[in-house]
This record gives sequence, structure tokens and C-alpha cells, in this order.
Amino acid sequence: MRGAAIRVPERLMQIETLILGAGAAGMMCAAHAGPGTLVIDHARAPGEKIRISGGGRCNFTNLEVEPARFLSGNPHFCKSALARYTQWDFIELVSRHGIAWHEKTLGQLFCDDKATQIVAMLRAEMETAGAELWLSTELAELSHDGSCFIARLTREGRSETVKAHNLVLATGGKSIPKMGATGLAYDIAAQFGLPLVPTRAGLVPFTFPDGRFSTLSGLSLPVRARAGQAAFDEAMLFTHRGLSGPAMLQVSSYWHEGEDIAVDLLPGQDLAAALKTARSENGRRAVTTALGHLLPPKLVAHLSESLPLAGNLADLSDRRIAELAEALQGWHLRPQGTEGWRTAEVTLGGISTAALSSKTMEAKSVPGLFAIGEAVDVTGWLGGYNFQWAWSSGTACGREIASRRAAS
Repeated sequence: MRGAAIRVPERLMQIETLILGAGAAGMMCAAHAGPGTLVIDHARAPGEKIRISGGGRCNFTNLEVEPARFLSGNPHFCKSALARYTQWDFIELVSRHGIAWHEKTLGQLFCDDKATQIVAMLRAEMETAGAELWLSTELAELSHDGSCFIARLTREGRSETVKAHNLVLATGGKSIPKMGATGLAYDIAAQFGLPLVPTRAGLVPFTFPDGRFSTLSGLSLPVRARAGQAAFDEAMLFTHRGLSGPAMLQVSSYWHEGEDIAVDLLPGQDLAAALKTARSENGRRAVTTALGHLLPPKLVAHLSESLPLAGNLADLSDRRIAELAEALQGWHLRPQGTEGWRTAEVTLGGISTAALSSKTMEAKSVPGLFAIGEAVDVTGWLGGYNFQWAWSSGTACGREIASRRAAS
């Protein structure tokens, strides 16, 4: 895509706001921006990531939303938007549309029925607001004439030219490329001189060499996983290629290549005390047998390949018990990498928050250019937080655009 001025044909479409991306953030923004808004997307249906999320039921927000549960180069940036459009505001919207929902675990809210209800709700809100939606539409060229953005679009085999006072980047990040995810927002941001934070895959499974966990594939257990200073008490799942499950997805956002992760296989338990009790009750019991009452036997067998678990409980001194407890409740592992963009649920990094207003999501150096949702360097925890960021940032942007239109 080139930044040079394009030849504008005599007939063109003049609008107030062009939103690139009909995902969660883009549709939410359009619902608030109102008349004169056009949303375009290259997909054949809007809200595709909404549709597949939460096993088809959409984990649309979380009861425990707070700024500390978001990662960003500026941890304060998300506070304004999250405070002005909260999870309670979105819950009220969902309930007003008659969508039944439930809390699954850890504050995560899901539709009782289908995620497509959320998509239908957003489309209805857009229609009520007077916003228009074009699907199967590609952005071919983009420029700025000093007062407006000029976009040449390809739609249904025809070229269309749109001139807009405002341009909103809502195309998301690089996660799940099979659904059409690209770095378009980053390319446009760079075109207009906005700084970028390097991107990497977030909320993604870990991979390990040599298929070391292949015999445990499918086994799941509750753990406390830690990467750096971040720790999560959730389930861990062994796979043919490595480790997954909510606990691993959560810490993956805090992990960097070459670092270890630590796993407590018996969170909240005093393993040393349990082994001492078992030793006093029956010292002739095998160590692996005793551990098999606390952990899945298949996992104990795997661990025995690298830990000294041979012999009976009576053979264990208090010191060896302490060492064994430390090894199992602070199991250090160094992933080879992650599954990458293919399975990542979110993108870490993106358009730098230093370039944007936290109140309006507008670029400080380019009036009328906005960035929202996953395209921005704000990433939430697993569990509905990223959708809430989409609703909150989209609303902040849409309300600002509507306010300016009303004042003009």
C-alpha cells in the first residue's frame, strides 16, 4: 500500500467516518459513532472471532475486569476507556437484547446459547445508529489530502472511492491468520508515522522439543503456573507438542524466549508434610505409589524418568522429602517456543499507546486517525478481558466521533 496521493474520480462517496474492520471493536465503535459511518471488512461475515470464541458461546466479558489484568507498554493507558465503559455496561446491553448468559468460572461470562447472538446484537446496534456495513471489501489504496482520508476500495469486482474525515483502525492483530488476520493496522499506522511496539503471539500453547510430553497427551490437572512475576491458578493440559490449557495460555503472555516457566503441580498443598505423614503410616510403600495418590499415575511415571523417585518412603530423609517437594511444586521447564500466530488468541504489542489519546483513542499527531481494540498495544488476560477492551476502546472512539459531529 502506497502513501502517495491517488487520483480521485469525479464520483466518490463522502462520509464522516470509515472504520476498517468489522470485528468486536469496529462494530462497537460504529454503534456509537452513528450516521455517516461506514464499516468495511474483507471477510464475508462480520465478527468472525466473536463467532468462534468460547467454544461458540463467546466469553464476552469478565466480572473482574480491572486495569492490572492488561499488558501494555503503558499500564495506565487502558484505565480511562475501561472506567468509562465497564463490563456492567456491556452486560446491561446484552441483557437488553434478551441474550441469556451465565458465569462459567473465574468471572468469565458466556452466552447460554450461541456467540452469533452477540454479532446480531452489534449489527442491530449499528443499524439503529445509522452506520453502514460493507463486507467482502478490500482496501486497495489509502492516502490523506490534508483534510480527509481517501480510500480506494475493491468491492464486488468494482472499485469504490471513499473520502472520510475520520479513519478508525479496527482490523485487530496477527492472531489466527486462517481467519484473515493481517498486519494491516500496523502498516497504516507506520504509513502515518505512528510508532509500533514489536508484536508477538499471546495466550498461546508452549512447544517442547522431542515430543517429551507425547505419552501424557490429553492429561489435564490444576496447577499454579508462573512466568516472571505473574502466576495463575488454572488447569494445565499436556499435548503431543507441549503444554496448553488456561494456565499455560495465561503465562505465555508474560514469557519470553529463553526463559523458564515454573509449575506447582500441587497448588495449595503441603507436599512435604503429606509425604512425611505417609512415611510414618507405611514406610514400605513405594514413593511412586504414594505420589500416585496425589498426582495422576501417568505423570508420576513420567517424572520418575528425571527425578529420584525410586525406593520406598522409608528411604526418604526429611531433607530428600523437602527437595522432592520443591522439585514438584516448583517444576522448572524451558519451552522451546510457542505455537505462534496459528493458535494464538491475541497479539501482544502493536500500535504504541504513546501515540494515542487514552480518552479518545485518536492519534496525537494525525487528527481524525483512531486505533482501537487488538491493534493497540493493550492485551488482556484470558477470560473475556480482550473483548471488554474491544467494547471499551470502541465506545471511547465512537463517542468522541459522535460528539464532534454533534458539535459541528
